[in-house]
Amino acid sequence: MVAGARTITPELKETGAAPVAVDLATPDGPGRLIEQAVAELGGLDVLVNNVGGGDSARGQVGGFLSLADQHWTELLELNFLAAVRASRAALPHLIERRGAIVTVSSNGARMPHSGPIAYTTAKAALTAFGKALAEEFGPQGVRVNTVSPGPVRTALWEGPDSYGAELASSMSLSQKDLLAGLPAGAGMLTGRLIEPGEVATLIAYLASPLAGSITGTDHLVDSGSVKTV
Repeated sequence: MVAGARTITPELKETGAAPVAVDLATPDGPGRLIEQAVAELGGLDVLVNNVGGGDSARGQVGGFLSLADQHWTELLELNFLAAVRASRAALPHLIERRGAIVTVSSNGARMPHSGPIAYTTAKAALTAFGKALAEEFGPQGVRVNTVSPGPVRTALWEGPDSYGAELASSMSLSQKDLLAGLPAGAGMLTGRLIEPGEVATLIAYLASPLAGSITGTDHLVDSGSVKTV
C-alpha cells in the first residue's frame, strides 16, 4: 500500500503504508503519486481518492458573495481535480489488473445547503464524476464507487483553526457546544459524529472482491442525515 499526503504524520506511518510526500492539489502531484505507487507495488489494484476539505477555514462561512475566484479555484483543485488527475493516471494500470476506484465525496453533494457552497459544489461534481467513470470503465473491468460521509470526527471539525472553529465563532458558540449540538442539527439519527474507522471499513469493503458486483454507486455514511429515498 502507498499513501500520499502533504505531511507524513506518525499516524500515517503507523498504517504500514509506504508514505509519499506530495501535494495532490497541484497539477502534477497526483500523477507523481501514481508513478511512485506503480514503481513500489509493481502495478495497481485499487485507487482510493480521499483528498478533501480546505486548506483553511478562511472565508468558508461567509456565503457565496464572500468567495472570490481564487477561493473557488483552490476548493475545486483540492476536492475535485485531484481525484480527476489521480484517476486519469491510475486507470491504465487498473484496467490491466481489473481493479477498483473508491472516491470519498460528501453527503453535502446531495444537500448543497449543508456546507460551504464551493465545497459542496465540488463534491457534487466528484459524485457525478464517479458515476461517469463507472459507466465508461465498467466494461473494461474497473469498478468505481463513491462513499459520502456526513460530519466525521476529524480535524475539519475539531481542530483549533478548522471550519468547525470558524462556524462556531460565526454562530457565537464555543466549538465544544457546536459539536455537541451538531448531530441533532444535522439530523443524524445516531446522535453522534461519525468515526473515521466507520468510513474506512466501507471503503475497504468496496475495494475488495466481496463487492465484485457493486459499481456506479454512491454510499451514504451520514447517520441518516439525507432523508430522501
